[in-house]
Amino acid sequence: MRKLPETVYAIQHLAFEDLGSFEETLYQLGYRVRYFDAGVDDLSVALNYEGLTIILGGPIGVYETEDYPFLQTEIDLLKERLKLQRPTLGICLGAQLISKALGSAVYAGHTKEIGWSTVDIINEQDNVLNSLNGVPVLHWHGDTFDLPSQSKLLASTQIYKNQAFQVGSNILALQFHPEVTSDSLEKWLIGHTCELRKAGIDITQLRADNHRYAEKLESVAGSILSRFIEQIN
Repeated sequence: MRKLPETVYAIQHLAFEDLGSFEETLYQLGYRVRYFDAGVDDLSVALNYEGLTIILGGPIGVYETEDYPFLQTEIDLLKERLKLQRPTLGICLGAQLISKALGSAVYAGHTKEIGWSTVDIINEQDNVLNSLNGVPVLHWHGDTFDLPSQSKLLASTQIYKNQAFQVGSNILALQFHPEVTSDSLEKWLIGHTCELRKAGIDITQLRADNHRYAEKLESVAGSILSRFIEQIN
């Protein structure tokens, strides 16, 4: 049975939006991690990689290619990667990039979805998100996407139907953030202060919800990544 290479590549679009609890899960599974900074590093190394590449979140939109030209390069490289069905996980912006690369529209949603709430898990036995059933996760996005035609919907919320999808066993896209840790959210509150204030988000309540829900999320989030890697292998 073919196994993944021992290093996992992760593309960051913002310094403080890292792998979070997923990084510890990878270490426990025997993998190493190498980060790439979008807009600075050569992303062809990460996106041509035969092993697992994880594309993380960020505050820019997939459609902002004129202001951020590296995005078009990232999308083009991702198109080729997905055609080859190389193992890929996208979180938030990463999920939107996967959707775009698969030919679906990505666009500004009707409202911001920022805060902690559960997702409705599609009732399938092999759903890699089953461990999140009833567990609040962190939502932090204003954009949304159409579901790629070749994909399988895994989760929804009342605000946005398309919250997670999978293509075969090697491609997984998550609109929400299962990777966030209880001791890191303050960096998000500082770094995204302009967005939070513009959206009218209660920062004090968001911090309180983090203290209330993040540890539980940490305790189950690793199983998502573990199950996904099992499927790949």
